Parts: sequence; structure tokens; C-alpha cells
Amino acid sequence: MRIVSGKFKSKRLQAPKNLPVRPTTDMAKEALFNIINNLYYFNSVSVLDLFSGTGNISFEFGSRGTEKIIAVDTHFGCVKYINKISDELDLNINTIKSDVFKYLNKSNLQNDIIFADPPYDFENEKFEKIVTTIFERNLLAEDGLLIVEHSKHTKLDHLPNFSYDKKYGGNKFSFFENKETELE
Repeated sequence: MRIVSGKFKSKRLQAPKNLPVRPTTDMAKEALFNIINNLYYFNSVSVLDLFSGTGNISFEFGSRGTEKIIAVDTHFGCVKYINKISDELDLNINTIKSDVFKYLNKSNLQNDIIFADPPYDFENEKFEKIVTTIFERNLLAEDGLLIVEHSKHTKLDHLPNFSYDKKYGGNKFSFFENKETELE
């Protein structure tokens, strides 16, 4: 995997082979960050990276100037690797070793961008639970964006706050927005 842009543009990272991960492809990640770049200033957002795996998404945000990043993963090896690279690159990534659902149910911290990349073999109910828990617990800041990466076969467009999705090969990103409704 490589960092696409920012301070560490083109830097290649090699995660240990024994990690149970499927990193977001460079092509899909570059397209995703082009979308985000048109919506936010990276140095002024807070990011929550769920099922962070290799830290691929967290490293990309950090390289682009984001200073408030929380990476949550249940696998000790993943958390250890993210900490190692974060230290080497002097990125401000706060790692938390936790089951994502337990973390979401305990956290009260709002974030501007929440990225979730759960295992593709999750049942649809688990994907839905991620989305509904985030909105029920008010974890996404006003005008925030929740992005869920999943297989092109998973359908999330029926969920509340769904905005749109983008497909890249076998990957799909579903976008959910926390927009304040205007009173008439």
C-alpha cells in the first residue's frame, strides 16, 4: 500500500503478512480522498477510523494534515502496526484496541468524518448496526460524513441518512450525511 498524497505522498508501506486485513486499494482510496478533499479541509477535521486494519486510511488523513485521528481495531497486531508507523512518521493517531461495536456504544465523542471498513463477509445486519448506532448515539458531527466501505453486493441505500454511493471495482463506498434539517 502507498500514501497517495500529502506530506508522505508516494511513501510505500508494507504491513506484516500475518494481519487479518484487506487494505483499501490505492485506486479506490485516491478516488475517495478526491471526494473528501472537495468537502473538507483536512487540517480542520476529526476522523474516526473503524476496523482500521493496517491504518491505511488513518495514514492518508495524517499525511494530508489531519491531527485528530482515532483508529479502532480489535486485532492487537493491527494496533501495534499502526502505532509503529504513526511513530515513525510522527502522525498524531490515537489507537484503541477494542471491538468496534463496544467502542461505539461507550463513546460520546463526535467526529467530522467516520470511516468504517468492516470485513466484507459481515452480515447485512452488522453493516446496518454500524450506521444506526453511529446516528442513534449522535457520534457524527453536524455536517459530518460517515463512509462505509463494503462489497458491491452489500446494499445500504435503504438506511436513514444515506446520501449516495460510489463503486470502484469490487469495492463500494456508501456515504451517509448528518445534515441539520432546516425549519420552514
